[in-house]
Amino acid sequence: MDITFTRLPVLGFAAYSGSGKTTLLEQLLPLLADRGVRVGIIKHSHHDFEIDRPGKDSYRLRKAGAQQMLIASPHRTALIEEHTDKREPQLNALLEQLHCERLDLVLVEGFRHVAFAKIEVHRAATGKPLLHPDDASIIAVACDTTLDTHLPRLDLNRPQDIVEFILDFINTTHSGATP
Repeated sequence: MDITFTRLPVLGFAAYSGSGKTTLLEQLLPLLADRGVRVGIIKHSHHDFEIDRPGKDSYRLRKAGAQQMLIASPHRTALIEEHTDKREPQLNALLEQLHCERLDLVLVEGFRHVAFAKIEVHRAATGKPLLHPDDASIIAVACDTTLDTHLPRLDLNRPQDIVEFILDFINTTHSGATP
């Protein structure tokens, strides 16, 4: 399935579990913010997760049967939605839930089987094979070793260079979309 969302640039980070996708994003986010880029993140999880805490009112109301729980304060808003059908979430539908007017870019962690532009995160120590030979939507490889690839190679130890690549991606896919 391809993504059809076109209101913002969307760039994924694909890798096997334990490759450091979240760690890399943690490094990139403040650098992008320093450049004035407002970033939204969508993260896929194969596991059940709990972001609410037992004993809190929102948790109690959800456990009592609320299918959706929206909690809001002057600082943040969170929507927790129960999925009774247990189907995999669709990236297009998740993208539509974002407040695009408040963002310049959406970074996606996971959804590696969906066709959209992605940077592969590869660490030699994991012993895992590269994804990009089998995924034509990978546009670069961020790695900690030398690679024989036709794709741009980004050094995981130089997050500022990866930010420059992302800014170039934004400018070529959505001209004028960012500061």
